Amino acid sequence: MADDLNKGLEGVLVAESELSSIDGDAGRLIYRGYPIEDLARGASYEEVVYLLWHGHLPDEDELATFTESLNEERTVDEDVLETVKQLADAGEQPMAALRTATSMLSAYEPEGDADPDDFDATLRKGRRITAKIPTVLAAFERYRLGEEPVDPHPDLGLAANFLYMLTGEEPDDLAAETFDQALILHADHGLNASTFTSMVIGSTMADIYSAVTGGISALSGPLHGGANQDVMEVLMEIDESDLDHREWVEQANEEGRRIPGFGHRVYNVKDPRAKILEERSEELAADGEDKWYNYTTTIEQYLSEEQGLAEKGIAPNVDFYSGSVYYQLGIPIDMYTPIFAMSRASGWIAHVVEYQDDNRLIRPLSRYTGPEDQEFVSLEER
Repeated sequence: MADDLNKGLEGVLVAESELSSIDGDAGRLIYRGYPIEDLARGASYEEVVYLLWHGHLPDEDELATFTESLNEERTVDEDVLETVKQLADAGEQPMAALRTATSMLSAYEPEGDADPDDFDATLRKGRRITAKIPTVLAAFERYRLGEEPVDPHPDLGLAANFLYMLTGEEPDDLAAETFDQALILHADHGLNASTFTSMVIGSTMADIYSAVTGGISALSGPLHGGANQDVMEVLMEIDESDLDHREWVEQANEEGRRIPGFGHRVYNVKDPRAKILEERSEELAADGEDKWYNYTTTIEQYLSEEQGLAEKGIAPNVDFYSGSVYYQLGIPIDMYTPIFAMSRASGWIAHVVEYQDDNRLIRPLSRYTGPEDQEFVSLEER
């Protein structure tokens, strides 16, 4: 087995997990046995986080207690906000600012260096991280607009509160529900690159701040996070073109351009998360501007049916529809990947705790391909 080389760990089984499962051929995603469709349409993001962390959906009392504990942790220390302001003023990218601020949050952790085997303490720290990331991101956006941050709203859920802190106005029900669904859809997704990064860090028994910061760093790479931003930039290019959006897609195809948001490392059919966000995009279009929804559906129909991508196992992924959904909610394009991190942090935390409960340091092998038997020559004689 040690002689087999699997670049990117393709097909290599490295862990067992009870958290999420993906059937790429059937287009099925479950969190702890629950279909993603049921959770997205029937639960709140807070309920899903509780499910991932505690293994069961909360009852009313458990949810009330958990939600209250999250809400109490939303405030971010002034020193952290000052650093966020400095990063915004310096023109830093949002993901880099989030990475820096998340790492800095550990300096103000009230439990300090708790025993790494104390998983309850790890989850309490994870709760603080999950609660504070939305505050950090909203503050960053407002600072770079030259405005002061908006204090968290005590009566809003995590999704609605983020939109409130971002804009200073309470979102309507459709916007709040749509964004809450988007967070649920991105909360976990098997052993992807950022989750595996968090687990590797966690396997050293490093603290959860280190693991989440590592997850953010991995997610910032263009091969992992960021495709929804690419999708929206394409849609805006279509909107600014003199061509009809159907003609634009045909011309792009003739030129050999790759349309982002199509294809997935795991799914061979349409991503189930994309189906849900497509429904939301249509609802938002009916409530406001419909061109973004029309662009995406036209592209999907053309590439999937007329160009035969569906027959080749290349179908829309979650990013194909999340980009236009976020845009319709008034979220800046370069905040899309940080929002991905805001949601996925709950999954990173769940995987780290699960792995550490039966921990073994992750230490794979590599094959040496360099020279052998080199003769050392002293510095004076080189």
